[in-house]
Amino acid sequence: MTPLFLLLGSNLGDRVFYLSEATNRLAALFGKTVQKSKLYETAAWGLEDQPSFLNQVLVFHTGFSPKVVLALTQRIEQELGRIRKERWGARVIDIDILFYGQNVVNTPELHLPHPQLHLRRFTLAPLAEVAPDFVHPVLQKTIKNLLAECPDELEVKEFLKQDC
Repeated sequence: MTPLFLLLGSNLGDRVFYLSEATNRLAALFGKTVQKSKLYETAAWGLEDQPSFLNQVLVFHTGFSPKVVLALTQRIEQELGRIRKERWGARVIDIDILFYGQNVVNTPELHLPHPQLHLRRFTLAPLAEVAPDFVHPVLQKTIKNLLAECPDELEVKEFLKQDC
């Protein structure tokens, strides 16, 4: 079984609901989560004129291939109403594959590890919570080191229920 690191994000509608529903659907496919970060609220990255995101990292163990994992996560996004209009645009749910163990994959459909994760504080903060000593298979640095070196200055804060 291979460790699978996923980043969930939502910035439209009931963000907590969409993250929870995606988590439930992922668990139905991959089994119980091995680890789950807190929820983090983050400013939009890339296309900044949109609502803030809620983000969370989930870790599963899977026997599915990376290609199958991609198809399954995209199916869940579609079932929950994701519409792909513009790159980095607002969305009810986004499920990114961050790592598939120490595997490196470069195909037209899929790049692993996620090619931008070391540049995104909203990814590294929840990832550092669940796997601070995980070593990036290409950059050969731990997640906590990548977070310390991250050039992204957008605020990432723990999301509290009273923030709803």
